[in-house]
Amino acid sequence: MTTLTPARARLALLALALGGFGIGATEFVAMGLLPNLAQDLLPGLYADSPAVANARAGSLVSAYALGVVVGAPTIAALAARFPRKQLLLVLVAAFTIGTVASALLPSFGLVLAARFAAGLPHGAYFGVAALVAASIMGPGKRGQGVALVLSGLTIANVIGVPTITYLGQMTSWRIAYLAVAAIFAATFVAIAYLVPFQPGDPDATMGRELRAFGRIQVWLALLIGAVGFGGFFAVYTYISPLVTEVTRLGTGFVPVVLVVVGVGMTLGNFLGGWTADRNVMGSIFTYFGLFVIALTGLALTSQTTAGLLVFVFLIGFAASALSPAIQTRLMDVAGDSQTLAAAANHASLNLGNALGALLGGVTIAAGFGYVSPTWVGLILCAPGIALAVTALLLQRRRVTEPVLAPV
Repeated sequence: MTTLTPARARLALLALALGGFGIGATEFVAMGLLPNLAQDLLPGLYADSPAVANARAGSLVSAYALGVVVGAPTIAALAARFPRKQLLLVLVAAFTIGTVASALLPSFGLVLAARFAAGLPHGAYFGVAALVAASIMGPGKRGQGVALVLSGLTIANVIGVPTITYLGQMTSWRIAYLAVAAIFAATFVAIAYLVPFQPGDPDATMGRELRAFGRIQVWLALLIGAVGFGGFFAVYTYISPLVTEVTRLGTGFVPVVLVVVGVGMTLGNFLGGWTADRNVMGSIFTYFGLFVIALTGLALTSQTTAGLLVFVFLIGFAASALSPAIQTRLMDVAGDSQTLAAAANHASLNLGNALGALLGGVTIAAGFGYVSPTWVGLILCAPGIALAVTALLLQRRRVTEPVLAPV
């Protein structure tokens, strides 16, 4: 555990949260600017069919998410021995470079590749930052430490994403991404000056970290995140056309809706961290139930402004409350493989991101309309809940976890 004065601890946690703020901006700003991206990078397709172009532009979201899926376990397993502060600085530098490339590259294919590259450090950053925050917070407050790091991401959805979306609408989506890169540059400086040195794990090896994947409970926790969060991203990826084409509100209302989602995410994140420290599995079931209610409500009432605002708030709240609970669960069941488990959680969540964006785009391109991703999300909740039930039953029966394969 790292001992700091209260003031220094708060500053260190704020520096870590600033990184989460930048990650939230780089990951989610594409949702509000999806039509702008489609029109600029796919002009011919957009002229023929805006819906198909929007669906294809959604693959930019999937590309970033797949970068997270690939990068999170790979970097975490390779770098577990490295001093954590220095590793965080390298990851933030990679974010800065990847986001600048996203803003400057000229074609859809190159931007797609840049978004994949920008996603590579995502999971490792959150995983390492969560471990640093947990050390600063002390015993019994791991869930709250995770929530504090994630607070940057959720607050980004209240302030950063709507503001940068508006900037992109008024200027260019490229300017929006350059603004995000500036946030990462500021994060680099903040971590360099405010976060204390923390050694890596000198006993960590690739084999030891990968042994986490031999535990059934680890796989169950990862799959709960992947499937459950597919529902959130199925909706969030296509929130802009949902607002303009279904609720029939102007593009200027999109940032307002993003703020509402962000407020829900921020409140859900803090409550989820608090409840996870008290009852992890109870939190998972509670927030999954609320998620189902919210998705159903949005599917049935998205034609109205009130229905849209109420249920996107609840969707953001429930999805964000699940995140620290799932992260804490992984830390509980991962044994010695803490770095990999913390990072792998974000790989699983972004696998859900890619899955939700993909399936939502498929239903839109097939002509089912912009409400169809909400139904996709609702369908994905069923296996997520089933996996949580399976994990709880195994825990209650105290079944010894078999090793699936030698590492």
